[in-house]
Amino acid sequence: MHATRKAIEERLPDIDVVIEMLDARLPGSSANPLLATLTQGKPALKVLNKQDLADAATTEAWLAHYRAQPGTQALGLDAGVAAPARALVGACRALVPLRGGMVKPVRVMICGVPNVGKSTLINTLAGQRKAKTGDEAGITKTEQKIVLASDCYLWDTPGMLWPRISVEESGDLLAAAGSVGRNAYDEEAVATALLARVQVRHPQALQARYKLDDAALAQPADALLAEIGRRRGALRSGGRLDLQKAAEVVLNDFRGGAWGRVSLETPAEFAAWCAVAEQRDAERAARRALRDRRGARGAPRGEAPADTPDDTPADAPDDGAA
Repeated sequence: MHATRKAIEERLPDIDVVIEMLDARLPGSSANPLLATLTQGKPALKVLNKQDLADAATTEAWLAHYRAQPGTQALGLDAGVAAPARALVGACRALVPLRGGMVKPVRVMICGVPNVGKSTLINTLAGQRKAKTGDEAGITKTEQKIVLASDCYLWDTPGMLWPRISVEESGDLLAAAGSVGRNAYDEEAVATALLARVQVRHPQALQARYKLDDAALAQPADALLAEIGRRRGALRSGGRLDLQKAAEVVLNDFRGGAWGRVSLETPAEFAAWCAVAEQRDAERAARRALRDRRGARGAPRGEAPADTPDDTPADAPDDGAA
């Protein structure tokens, strides 16, 4: 993460527009708050990638949400389709109308969390295979420069997560989307959380994929995971259920679009999650400050108080691990 952050900071003074690639199924959760801080004041283009895998009405709500922000445009995109990809160049030029031509080319930086589809998009924009692609976090390792047009240059950066994901729901969704390294989460827990969310928002997607009746669909999410495992042959020797394999089936189906159009959050839902996380962080900071004051009063003069355990959640893995 630190190397990617440094590369972005060094490049930013020479950048006119910052494109942030978001997963259209979880736009808020896949938006990097660290990037927002680093690029504050720069014209921004939010690209909701994989829109063909997201609910159309929810995607429109997210596009309206971002377009209402100052200095920001937003587009929905399926990175494998050439025509919408070319529209990005026009959108960037519209954000900086005083740039253009060989003397003042439009300089664009593209950023996003791991596995959001940047490399696939760049290959589409460039018309050839410039960047490695794959359904795995952390494929892009170094900064790359791509000539999009004679007067439009794009710099790609490795996918970057932020140090601590304080919104619990976002952590689960990012893991489900494959943006977090596989060693950083429990696949059964993430698959169960994903099923619980889709049971409420898009139950028909699960019914169609796994041939579930109403009774099976109404089960708690952990029981539903087991049901899907049995139906999809996630079994060990002797016919015993393998929940790990069942979780892999669920996550691979979601990532591959086998459920059809599925959106996991709305702008209002994400705002509510953030409010809860901010309140939780404020309470945690207050407890930490109280412990520090108590420790300072109890420590002998000239001696620093002993360290006390912190209940701050563990840091998210950096982009090198993802």
